[in-house]
Amino acid sequence: MNANHHETSASTRGRQITLRSPAELADALPFVLGFHPTDSVVLVALHGPEGRFGGRIRLGIPRVSGEWDSTADHLAECLVEACAQRTAPPDGIVGFLCQDPGPDETAGQVYERLRPFAQRLRTACGALDIPVYEVLCISGGRHFSYCCPDERCCPPEGTPLALAGTSVMAAAAAYAGIQVRGSLRDLEAGFLPAGAPGDTEQRSALDTAAAEIVPRVVDGADERERARLRETVLALAGRVLGRFAEPPRRIGTDGARRGQAALDADEDARVAPAEAAALILGLQDRVTRDRLAEWMEGAEGAAAVRLWRVLARRCVAPYEEYAAAPLTLAGWAAWSTGDEPTARVALNLALRADPEYVFARLLHQACNEGLDPESLRSCLRRGRENRVAVARTAAAHARRARTRTRTRGARPGGPRPALARAEPGAVRRGRGAPGARPAGRASTRPAGSAPRHGGRRGTRSGR
Repeated sequence: MNANHHETSASTRGRQITLRSPAELADALPFVLGFHPTDSVVLVALHGPEGRFGGRIRLGIPRVSGEWDSTADHLAECLVEACAQRTAPPDGIVGFLCQDPGPDETAGQVYERLRPFAQRLRTACGALDIPVYEVLCISGGRHFSYCCPDERCCPPEGTPLALAGTSVMAAAAAYAGIQVRGSLRDLEAGFLPAGAPGDTEQRSALDTAAAEIVPRVVDGADERERARLRETVLALAGRVLGRFAEPPRRIGTDGARRGQAALDADEDARVAPAEAAALILGLQDRVTRDRLAEWMEGAEGAAAVRLWRVLARRCVAPYEEYAAAPLTLAGWAAWSTGDEPTARVALNLALRADPEYVFARLLHQACNEGLDPESLRSCLRRGRENRVAVARTAAAHARRARTRTRTRGARPGGPRPALARAEPGAVRRGRGAPGARPAGRASTRPAGSAPRHGGRRGTRSGR
């Protein structure tokens, strides 16, 4: 690999594997990242005398060579700073330049074209007093070394990559249950719009939803309208998430294993264009987005990743920038559930859609630095618990208020009986007119007899 035959070691969930050659190092890269990087520059930190793998950072190779210097400086600084914050600065670095040949281009030509970039990576790390032990170019199924002068192990024409699954690293990864998800290009395609003919219908639905929803989420909108919209979007999201409780149908009705295109089509069929449009536009409200970020654990988190992936694919032109919200939620849910490769891809795409999206930037940095997502999970759990407690308290107060209102309106012994109302000018038999004294003996005297006025003088009644 280089003049001093430096060895490196990679860990597959507790089992340490020693890599002794550029070929083994190139074969280990997909297992370190979780996917085959394409059009990528990758730096991996090495720690200790054995060169134990540590932090890593990946970025797309700039298409313009004039950006190589600044990119090299930025990558080196970010990796060293991230490692220093976690444990200690790296003791060494290995780099990878991964790019397939273009039209009418060979792998050897890619190797030579990227040589200045490889050299700039070495000087950028050297300026930080971190040695670069190896930089490999991986292109067209071959790997080339920019550092090893020994043509017996690193010939100028390159060396074919090992067959998939035949290396020691592949065997150790399979034993540990680590899977390579395919190429970076394939992973990104799962989050990007598929193109016509479905784009037209989805674009029309987005136009309709934008006219109704955008005025209710922009700054200065009526807060009551915004609150009603939030509840509507949250309820819709909950109903749609329920459709993803069933796992992907990887086996077709004919018993054959379905490809990724068929799986994506099955997922897309679970969300109608109008529903997708309402959710995409509703996620532009930060409070709504943060509430939905609580779908982050277990089966609910895995289903949420699939839902956010579908919504990201529905952000067709000219709504590409709106994909930052569902892509960030997909990255967060994937990272929280332990799927770092998917998380890195989704967060990279979110920043590509909107480089200033703060939530994506913070998550991307935390994921790259290898931080534990539990701190953010705990914060979201506390927020949800506080919200539920406040809602229960408000409901209890409302119940007590209704009870007091009913109590004030009630009379002891039950409600007052209603009195019969007589017709105007009419007197019922045996009863007087309304307001008259109850009938007694005097009311039964013969007509014409006048009632006595008082009693005899000197008697008790006549006093």
